[in-house]
Amino acid sequence: MRRKGLLGFIAVIIVIAVAAFFTFGHKKTEAKKTVTVGVVGQTNQDEKIWNQVKKTAKEKYGVTVKVKSFTDYNQPNKALQEGEIDLNSFQHKAFLNAWNKANKGTLVPIGNTVIAPIRLYSYKYKNINELPKNATIAVPNDASNESRALYVLKNAGLISFKKGTGKLATIADIEKNPKNLTIKELGAEQTARSLNDVDAAVVNNTYAIPAKLGDKQTIYTEPLNKDSEQWINVIVANKKDKDNEAYKAVVKSYQTDAVKKLIHKAYGNSEVTAWNLKLK
Repeated sequence: MRRKGLLGFIAVIIVIAVAAFFTFGHKKTEAKKTVTVGVVGQTNQDEKIWNQVKKTAKEKYGVTVKVKSFTDYNQPNKALQEGEIDLNSFQHKAFLNAWNKANKGTLVPIGNTVIAPIRLYSYKYKNINELPKNATIAVPNDASNESRALYVLKNAGLISFKKGTGKLATIADIEKNPKNLTIKELGAEQTARSLNDVDAAVVNNTYAIPAKLGDKQTIYTEPLNKDSEQWINVIVANKKDKDNEAYKAVVKSYQTDAVKKLIHKAYGNSEVTAWNLKLK
């Protein structure tokens, strides 16, 4: 009898343990089904795009997506690295690489979103050839976007670089500046606002769109080619979470025809979907 009682007691303990495992394990799994994505400068159009992502993620994968908007480029990677958010979607590969290097970060891209050809804008001139000598041009001051802006000026024929200049160019790499342009370094979020005070500015789409900058103010557009790979925008995760199934579901929910149509409708040629993009 004692043996039977002992066996019965053990059986009860096992049942309780199994029940507890499934109860708490299920809750833990469910908790991972909510994914918070950090973005920068979300517009009404961006909100529609992410609403579509939310819809697909919930209906097809059972994942709830929440979007947290930040005001500048300095915040979302820090928030992701520290675990305040699960993913972010605001930056190109070059910016991510530069941030990781500067901050000993462990963030990795897990899916492409768009590439946004960067533009040189002006309120004063309609053509790049109209830029006068001694003109002032504003550029973003973070390492990757400043380099990109300088390459825009180079491709436009306004400056040239010293031999051996790498992908991450700086003002110190400028060899020839025939118009004696003044390059004014500003926070990326200030470049659009600076157009009233400078002759032209290279402005990222993140800030150009809310400022209602478009074809009318454009005097030069960055060409897309094989060197543009580093400018593709990505969804980013912590390295330890790169294989998380819920995070992969967010990427799949973004990379759909429905999202592609919304992006084209909202931004035309200002943004090009990049998950099937072939650069030549």
